[in-house]
Amino acid sequence: MSDGLPEEQGPDLKTLHKLIRLMHRYGLTAIDLGEGPQKIRLRRGALQTHATSAPVQMAEPSPMIAAAPVATAVPKVAEAEAVYIRSPMVGTFYTSSSPDSPTFVNVGSTIRKESTVCIIEAMKVFTEIPAGMAGTITEVVVKNGQAVEYGQPLFRITPN
Repeated sequence: MSDGLPEEQGPDLKTLHKLIRLMHRYGLTAIDLGEGPQKIRLRRGALQTHATSAPVQMAEPSPMIAAAPVATAVPKVAEAEAVYIRSPMVGTFYTSSSPDSPTFVNVGSTIRKESTVCIIEAMKVFTEIPAGMAGTITEVVVKNGQAVEYGQPLFRITPN
């Protein structure tokens, strides 16, 4: 059923995947593309070590797609030694790259800053989430296949 307005054709998913891969490959934090009424704006946040990281802002009227920032580790007030790796995006949490693969980390795993701790899937895009700091996993807060929100704790770690 049509509302009488012309349908806007956005970028296809393959184009978005290519742009996101280019951002990761070349370490880009932003891409702005525009042709006529179509505009694509991809942003990737820097590693944050505090709770005040700003969520991605959506600009109107042009559609904007946000690339996932890296995980944010935030200290828990009640436990001075432990910090949380929090979800940098909304999506589905996975502990391994496929159902047959071993989990990236478990309780007791020692991780480095660049260690992949999980994958979050959003709109058929699978994003590897790095730890962001070195330490030992003391708790896996969410279950495999669970939907997660931006800023939700994923893992509790004790820093090294």
